[in-house]
Amino acid sequence: MLITDTKQKETYYRALLDRNQSYVGIFYVGVKTTSIFCIATCRARKPKYENVEFFSSVKSALDEGYRPCKICKPTENSNQAPEEVIKAIELMNKEPKTKITDYELRLNNLSPEIIRRWFKKHYGITFHAYQRMFRINNAFQEIKSGKNIINTAFDTGYNSLSGFGYTYKKIMKKSPSTNLQHDVILIDRLTTPLGPMFICATKQGICLLEFVDRRMLETEFKQLQTQLNMKIIFGENEHIKQAKIEISEYFQGIRTHFTVALHTPGTTFQQTVWECLKQIPYGELTTYKQQAQKMNNPLAIRAVANANGNNRVAIIIPCHRVIGSTGELIGYGGGLERKKWLIEHEKSHSHNQTE
Repeated sequence: MLITDTKQKETYYRALLDRNQSYVGIFYVGVKTTSIFCIATCRARKPKYENVEFFSSVKSALDEGYRPCKICKPTENSNQAPEEVIKAIELMNKEPKTKITDYELRLNNLSPEIIRRWFKKHYGITFHAYQRMFRINNAFQEIKSGKNIINTAFDTGYNSLSGFGYTYKKIMKKSPSTNLQHDVILIDRLTTPLGPMFICATKQGICLLEFVDRRMLETEFKQLQTQLNMKIIFGENEHIKQAKIEISEYFQGIRTHFTVALHTPGTTFQQTVWECLKQIPYGELTTYKQQAQKMNNPLAIRAVANANGNNRVAIIIPCHRVIGSTGELIGYGGGLERKKWLIEHEKSHSHNQTE
């Protein structure tokens, strides 16, 4: 979104001049004279106030035709967790069953306020809510493997079985002793040169990879939980770890093919379309009409386009490689500027063959 409030723009401009670290990721400044956009801490020479405009997101700046600055790399550095957040997560990972209080954060010279704001902005929840989900996920895995519920409750840091049961049911939508045959969908966040993405996985494989500013993201989360009859909670498994490595290699231009397992629920027709998408070679393009013809259903162009739009696993299932019959870029949930970037990125690295 373009920032139009004069007072807010003046505040952001002062932060830009001061290279104020606390404003990194809060705004993106577009420089009209160069058509690039930066973050608050950019080391480049500062433009005049009348030559800048401010945006609330990477997507807004990209949509207006601005290119990422090569000095401050806004699509990468603005989304990296600050050092305090990284240390807080390290504390949690070190003691996954122990609740980390604000007092304990301060003992480690960490600001609960900064950490809370970052989690609220990037995950939509507080750090303490994130911790609760993380601990309940650990408890779920232990109970499912046969561990006693009472022992699990106390080992997870709860002083009473009732308190554990209340929190467990609030997050998992079921009591600890029921429906253990159901698994969960784990969700995590990763950064990319095109902005942050959410990644989800079950035990079977990756089931969602989307940019966090995708308009239909909340709807996709609800549909996924309904189709799989699973609850989404924060966590990470081997599929997510592997996907993060492969996505990083893709953006570095050294991976042209993905091997991570996928779990993509959908209709038979959707599955066929998504499988067809995976057959499009890296660095090449096709059209919706050609997709339909390849499926021996040349009249199903609109249905193919709809199935492409219902693809929840961006980049790995490469719906960005499909364009209109006239060659125009159309129909990409992550935004047409991202689609353009991905096509150009693959074209420039299409000689690479890393598996």
